[in-house]
Amino acid sequence: MGGINAAGRTSSHQSYQRTVLDALPTASQHHTLLGLASLMALATREADQWRDTQGNALDEASLIAQHRDWILTHTNIRRIEDPQFGDDGISSAKKAGLSLDTPLTFVLSRRQLPTPTPAHWQVREIDRRQVEVTVPAGPLDVMLPEQRDALVKSAGQLPTGFEPASFYRSVHHPRGLAMSIFGASDCLGQSGLEWQDIIDRLDPDAVAVYAGNSIGQLDQNGWGGLLQSFVTGQRATSKQMPLGYGQMPADFINAYVLGSVGTTGSMLGACATFLYNLRLGVEDIKQGRRRVVMVGTSDAPITPEVVEGFRVMSALADDASLKALDALELLTDADYQRASRPFARNCGFTIAEASQFILLMDDSLALEMGAQVLGSVPDVFVNADGWKRSISAPGIGNYLTLGKSVALARDLLGDDAVRHRSYIHAHGTSTPKNRTSESHVMDMVARAFGIENWPVAAIKAFIGHSQGSAAGDQMASALGTFAFGMIPGIPTLDQVADDVFAEKLDFFTTPKAFTADVSFINAKGFGGNNATAPLLSPDVTERLMTLRHGEAAMTAWRSRRDRTLERSAAHENASHGGHFKPTYQFGEGVLEGPELSMDSAGLKIPGYANPVSFNVDNPFGHLNDK
Repeated sequence: MGGINAAGRTSSHQSYQRTVLDALPTASQHHTLLGLASLMALATREADQWRDTQGNALDEASLIAQHRDWILTHTNIRRIEDPQFGDDGISSAKKAGLSLDTPLTFVLSRRQLPTPTPAHWQVREIDRRQVEVTVPAGPLDVMLPEQRDALVKSAGQLPTGFEPASFYRSVHHPRGLAMSIFGASDCLGQSGLEWQDIIDRLDPDAVAVYAGNSIGQLDQNGWGGLLQSFVTGQRATSKQMPLGYGQMPADFINAYVLGSVGTTGSMLGACATFLYNLRLGVEDIKQGRRRVVMVGTSDAPITPEVVEGFRVMSALADDASLKALDALELLTDADYQRASRPFARNCGFTIAEASQFILLMDDSLALEMGAQVLGSVPDVFVNADGWKRSISAPGIGNYLTLGKSVALARDLLGDDAVRHRSYIHAHGTSTPKNRTSESHVMDMVARAFGIENWPVAAIKAFIGHSQGSAAGDQMASALGTFAFGMIPGIPTLDQVADDVFAEKLDFFTTPKAFTADVSFINAKGFGGNNATAPLLSPDVTERLMTLRHGEAAMTAWRSRRDRTLERSAAHENASHGGHFKPTYQFGEGVLEGPELSMDSAGLKIPGYANPVSFNVDNPFGHLNDK
């Protein structure tokens, strides 16, 4: 697993630990804070010695004392720090129709003359660069610059000081794609596996990458800048169009991180996008079509236009609504940190950015490679809502996805595990509609399966709603719960709202000690894109693998895993000290066709140990030549 969100890195469970920080032992708290300090460019570690940004040596206690408060207030949800949302407001323009009583004369750069120049304008050349323009009395349409106050000022941003594009040779890459490079590289590093070792064992076509996001790249380096170019008088660049596509995270990973020629794609499903892509990977492995799949999403939607789009839908917790909710005159930084309130009295979700990636393998390959086993996904269930009152209204599809997920877990693990050692990672957006509709889904499923006091996690209270990456955030958190034995609480839950169906559910504000066999990752996406995945713990997964492969195979796997864990620890040690080296192989090993060799059995590709086999499944059988 690898990635980044408002709470920190996914690898080493850094982001998870940030959400349960106060419940951790002191040593673990210090480790997490030091890792965040290096992530946020507050310090680096050289030869086991921490140094500040001026190069001064600091002991760990001094470093923590110096930066603890800064780290806590500059991670998770907080006031938006992007200068586009600054105190001066958001740069904008307003149409105006002037009525000139007398002619208007002004000097203009020749390059700034509109094309075509209005026929009634009088243009006089001053020199090669400038002209004098006289507009006759009468009507004149203009665009007047203005600074609009940002009506939404809170978001789940990446930790302050962390810039993913600064760690590799990025050239005008949209933020979401820079986050993809970092997240996929972090995933490979945490795995402790050498990618070349994996592909040397496989047909190159046994690999797949399914990655994307919910709404493409909409910042200035992507489609946002492209769509603004004409009306703002800017020039479109050659990169904005191609780099804006929603499947581009997969394309970047294939081309610059893995060099993969296997299956690729992205399935977009609004807030359920991560689980949609996970489903593609799981199905490929279950059907034997692929043996290793990288799955992920990367969303960077904190732009003025996207925020405004969600605000006018009444979906976001804007400043006016937060003030009304708590009867406040002014909002403080502490109020912004409490903007997301799943299952409490709330007023909308808090937008966020995140990049999350996981590496899937079939169990035989995992044993052969000595891979770490962080958990397993037996299936992913997806259902639509059916007839709807409006495209944004809740529907019935989530009853199906969660119900089927629990039924599968019961069949795998038994009633006792589902009733006493399972919990839900709720979508938990912090909107009034979600708190009612999702709680009813969870309560009804609990009743159907005899579950009492079902624990509910809702981590958007910490990190906000990262759109298509939201379920990836939930999965990363669940893997942390398996490792540390605590479910994050919902710290902004002052009181469960009156319209929440809570009789069979367990909501709590502080971390809850819990030994989980399975976590249900739930997503209720815009438009009726519902998905749920049962995520099995590493302990349960190893028990299932033992049933299939036997104890001798598991013993041999544990021996091979030791080396994998050493390499994973080395990656963590470097990352913890602030030394990030994302994989980005631009222009290396490029093949264009003449280097290949082919016969009727397959294709041999330089750099790959095994050929791509042309032995494909024939679904019909052979036709009689006669």
